Amino acid sequence: MDLKQLASAVEQIAAEKGIAPEKVIGAIEAAIAAAYKKEYRKKSEIVRAKFNLKTGDLEFFQVKTVVDPSEVTIVEGGAEEVERPEHQEGEEALPRFNADRQILIEDAKKVKADVKSGDELEFPLEGKSDFGRIAAQTAKQVVLQSIREAERSSIKEEFASKEGEIMSGQIQRFERGNVYVNLGRAMGIMYPNESIPGEHYRVGDRMRFYVLAVQDDARRPGIVLSRSHPNFVMKLFELEVPEIADGTVVIKSIAREAGSRTKVAVASNEEGIDPVGAAVGQRGTRVMAVTNELGNEKVDVVEWSDEPAKFIPSALSPAKVKSIDVLPRREAKVLVPEDQLSLAIGKGGQNVRLAAKLTGWKIDVRSQSNPEEVQEGGVAASGGMGDDDGEVTASVVEEATVDDEDEDNPKLDVDVLGNENKENKKEVKQ
Repeated sequence: MDLKQLASAVEQIAAEKGIAPEKVIGAIEAAIAAAYKKEYRKKSEIVRAKFNLKTGDLEFFQVKTVVDPSEVTIVEGGAEEVERPEHQEGEEALPRFNADRQILIEDAKKVKADVKSGDELEFPLEGKSDFGRIAAQTAKQVVLQSIREAERSSIKEEFASKEGEIMSGQIQRFERGNVYVNLGRAMGIMYPNESIPGEHYRVGDRMRFYVLAVQDDARRPGIVLSRSHPNFVMKLFELEVPEIADGTVVIKSIAREAGSRTKVAVASNEEGIDPVGAAVGQRGTRVMAVTNELGNEKVDVVEWSDEPAKFIPSALSPAKVKSIDVLPRREAKVLVPEDQLSLAIGKGGQNVRLAAKLTGWKIDVRSQSNPEEVQEGGVAASGGMGDDDGEVTASVVEEATVDDEDEDNPKLDVDVLGNENKENKKEVKQ
């Protein structure tokens, strides 16, 4: 046996499959043991092979488990049963003693004095090197299967730590609406409901994806990817905004309708740091980098507050809120000027719907000139997140958003509303 060539082959396989060389050696040992058992031993026996890569020595052993007589049913001569503790009615019958795989503890102590029940003993077998065609084929299948299992385990361990993170991959093919993405050592899948509506994919495109889950699959670990998940936006901000990555600025909540619009609420953990300004970036560069990755999906960044009177008007941006009444059971009635009504509600009620999801409050948007009339699409239920009930204590709102009025040449609006709702608006053109 050419040990240098074998060692080189082991290292090559380990490098290509990304597994430890010890696992490749283990696969070879399992294959040789299977061939030996197929050719020379009984099917009921457990045979183990040990291969020394340095010397080329190959040894075979029969493995037996040490058992106590009280743990098994011993039948001598195939009929007579020795005395043993009787099991009560309803208890499971003890397994039958198998001499090919088990050894009684009294006999085992003759081989090894300190042995105990459950230990394994190895008994040397005669060495063989000549195997038939069927045994050789069995060995080949065992090697392939063992290496595949080791590779699957290695991939699962690698990607399990990446669950909830962003990865870059190349789109490889489409099948029944599913998008298959080459992630390097593994293949990821993005189901139709995890893609961004209206986004088109082409084979060969390299894109970023959110690793939604790493699941066990019969053939390979199922790496489920997403581009529509709200956490995808959060992770993109972590990549673009150092203050979010280091925890200085925190994303408190996200409300997203993939492909259309996303609202992000941010807060600062340190005084003197503007969370909205940090997330938006100078001249809007950071938030624009996120929107470009999302296919120009509009992203509103607002300042989070634990006071509903501040947070809800902020969440309704870019509309300007005139007044807000905080009601029991996490409901709020918001009044806006007539010319701001359509902006506050949004197309198809999208703006108020996202604001309700972002704040966790049920929001009812009405016109200041007609506060008794319920507006079509102006009422939206919360998404289950939010803060404790509170009273109106202030009406200061800071928000930054990509303006909707000019999509081809967006500008960043930074609005501050005072107690009398005076506007102090600054426009920073991109």
